[in-house]
Amino acid sequence: MTQAQGSPSGVEPIVLGKMKVPRASQMLADQLAEHILSGEFPEGSGLPPERDLVDQTGLSRTTVREALRILEVQGLIKVRAGRAGGAFVQRPGEQAMANTVQDIILGREITRTALLEARRAIEPFCARLAARTRTDEQLDDLEETLDTTDGDWHVAVARAGNNPLLSGLMVSLTQGIHAATEHDLMDAEALGHAVESHRAVTDAIRARDEDTAEREMERHAHVFSKLDERVVPRHTGRR
Repeated sequence: MTQAQGSPSGVEPIVLGKMKVPRASQMLADQLAEHILSGEFPEGSGLPPERDLVDQTGLSRTTVREALRILEVQGLIKVRAGRAGGAFVQRPGEQAMANTVQDIILGREITRTALLEARRAIEPFCARLAARTRTDEQLDDLEETLDTTDGDWHVAVARAGNNPLLSGLMVSLTQGIHAATEHDLMDAEALGHAVESHRAVTDAIRARDEDTAEREMERHAHVFSKLDERVVPRHTGRR
């Protein structure tokens, strides 16, 4: 038996890759985020003052400030200036989720076609939920966005379903579709269908008719997917 060259025992040497050590600021941000998400820091409460965080962790003031900026970008704290200022805890909401999904859409270069397919998959159920759970105020929001074609109505339907995961996802999908589409090139037939369908779905939501709301939204999504071929993509690489 021939021994492996360069290894006296005959065992191939293990080659380890370079290790990436996380920055201290990211480690502190992760630790604070864990306390926030676990409820240990209730929403609206203030984090320890910057000076206290420096003393407790032994980190520099610059590192602590960078950790707080990370949490602010994540939507977990809101920093207020002034004598009564500081870093105050806020629970992640719809926009925080939308921002995360939007980063994935941009980073992975998700196509407009894929975004429309995803919206088509979830919107009928969003309409059913809206018919079941909508409030009078949410119905007013739907009425105000009836004649729009820029996605506001679609988001309003999802919000009326009172499911923050679905509404956050709808916000990000709508933003992604808008970014990839020349909406001003939508033809008259597509515009007319959109307004007609919005009214049919909204009428069903107003009547709390779950089956009709779901069915009309499915019809809207199906017809619009055909008409969408006439809408010119903003970036040909994102078709």
